[in-house]
Amino acid sequence: MKKILIALFLFALVMAPCVVLAAGQPNLGLNQFGAKTQLGTKSLPETVADIINVAMGLLGMVVVILILAGGFVWMTAGGDEKRITTAKGLIFGGIIGLAIILSAYAIAQFVVGSLLGATT
Repeated sequence: MKKILIALFLFALVMAPCVVLAAGQPNLGLNQFGAKTQLGTKSLPETVADIINVAMGLLGMVVVILILAGGFVWMTAGGDEKRITTAKGLIFGGIIGLAIILSAYAIAQFVVGSLLGATT
């Protein structure tokens, strides 16, 4: 435990100048670097929000495909109870997945919005 505390203290001591310099110069030439490399000049919270939006969109497409597959299996079951049960499971799983994705999206938007509000 003592070694961990010493290591944390040394890490904080080494990183203190970085924190002070970052607070004094918020840009540090990143806009020029982003323009030359064509990587963009968005802030970190905006970049994280974009990544979250893309990930949620992809997960939404997966859920739609899952529900459509369940509907297709159900329509082509021809009265087979085993296939109907499988189809109901796919549709139910898709609906549960959609609820999870929507709640995760709401939480992520709240967190990113709070970070943007606190940093700007």
